[in-house]
Amino acid sequence: MTTVTTPSAASVLGRVLARILTRSNASKAIGAYILYILIKYRNTAYGVRPRPDLKGPKGYPLLGNVIEMITRPKTSRYEVQEDNHRSPEYGPVYTVTIPGLGRIINLADPEKLDHVLRVNFWAYEKGSHLRNTLAPMVGEGIFGADGEHWRWQRKLSSHIFNVNAFRSYTSDVFCQEAKFVIDYLSEAADSGKIVDLQNIFYLFTLDSFGEIAFGQTFGCLKNPEQEIEFAAAFDRLNNALSERIVSPIWKIRDWWTGMAEVVRRDTKTVHDFAYGVIKQRRQEIAEGRVRNHNDLMQLFMDARDENDKPLSDEMLKDELINMILAGRDTTAQALSWMFYAMHRSDTSPEILFQLTEEIDSILEGKLPTYESIKQQKYVEACFLETLRLYPSVPQNLKRCVQDDVLPGGVPVYKGENIGWCSWAMGRMEYLWGDDAKQFKPERWLTGERPSSAKFVSFHLGPRTCLGKSFAQLEAITITSMLMQKFAFELVEPDVEPRYLPALTLPMQTGLPMRVKHRTKNE
Repeated sequence: MTTVTTPSAASVLGRVLARILTRSNASKAIGAYILYILIKYRNTAYGVRPRPDLKGPKGYPLLGNVIEMITRPKTSRYEVQEDNHRSPEYGPVYTVTIPGLGRIINLADPEKLDHVLRVNFWAYEKGSHLRNTLAPMVGEGIFGADGEHWRWQRKLSSHIFNVNAFRSYTSDVFCQEAKFVIDYLSEAADSGKIVDLQNIFYLFTLDSFGEIAFGQTFGCLKNPEQEIEFAAAFDRLNNALSERIVSPIWKIRDWWTGMAEVVRRDTKTVHDFAYGVIKQRRQEIAEGRVRNHNDLMQLFMDARDENDKPLSDEMLKDELINMILAGRDTTAQALSWMFYAMHRSDTSPEILFQLTEEIDSILEGKLPTYESIKQQKYVEACFLETLRLYPSVPQNLKRCVQDDVLPGGVPVYKGENIGWCSWAMGRMEYLWGDDAKQFKPERWLTGERPSSAKFVSFHLGPRTCLGKSFAQLEAITITSMLMQKFAFELVEPDVEPRYLPALTLPMQTGLPMRVKHRTKNE
């Protein structure tokens, strides 16, 4: 008797598919899928949801706008964003996409930015991409932290920066370090030597911060021509990490160019320095010889974390490096741009006249104090006007962690990024008027200050810069002391310095200036 075996449904289906998916048919299926992908992502990076409701520069299939970002000159990065926002085609809201990072919705609209940074603050975070790319610099510190980890750091730092004894102590430190700057510039004035004022401001803020942060200076101003290993490594690291943010292939690029090894060495130099400071302070505490209980290091070492435990050495290292990034680079760069803006050829001479007149009338040849600085409204206006045009953090990014809708009905989906360029916003005529690109300190003396959503150089909302008063105190102190003694002249008054793309806004080739002893009539 013959047994008939009935094939299973699975085996029948398998034979049918095998006949259909011949080599030719498989190629067609793959080709069709590739075509579908190319059509779907014809203007955006692969994997990024198309948004026909948003305008922006047309991207390449699968690559989005990364080619444009990689190939355009690094020293025109912010001008491109400025031009896009000024364009009637895009305006205050435009979008780009980048592989690995996703969609960035760029804003130059105060109402929408206020919503992101203040009104719906918890819907937007720094995000893992920013934290990972900047890890060698910011670690687990406040600038990269989110959620509860950020909240306790903010609370701690807020307490530290509001300690009255600390605030008055910093004023004394700034005056002390500014005297070294005066000594150096006096020699330059006598010899006719051209000085790089940006470098001098870097040395001033680094020495000042060293004294304020851990009770000792680097001694930079005793020999300004000598390179400080830590400072050089810190600057290289700053620049290298900023390039990683918009590059989906930064790991390959850094390996190919050798930059990965440079970053590794510079990270070790910066971290070793911070750990050395911590070790020395712990030894001083153990031996009962802590010299200054007002410095930042001691205030952090006396603090407790979110679990009510002392901060670990790693956490102290991250806090120290984060504070150096905020306390050294930003103020030095703002001072450099301010001295450039006040002395360039198209700036009204009336600005310098009013500035020196205010300094002379309030200080009467004496050192600035915490109290006198509060009266120096015109110097403060010059500083704020500088930050409007040359913000210390020229661009920023946050990641949406839950679906949201911006004012005006613009949807933002979870995983998309919000970007804003303070450099561009400070130059928008629709925000500041037809004279938006002019350096006019008087716009800060009208009695009504611009909203924080319009002037975002000190950020906005819960992440508003805690060091704002600190920076203004430092800047007004040294500006007042220098302008009492010297007159300055730009070597190239008709040429705007180029910036070096970084997390902050350094001048690419410094700020060469001639220095003269100030006469009674100047």
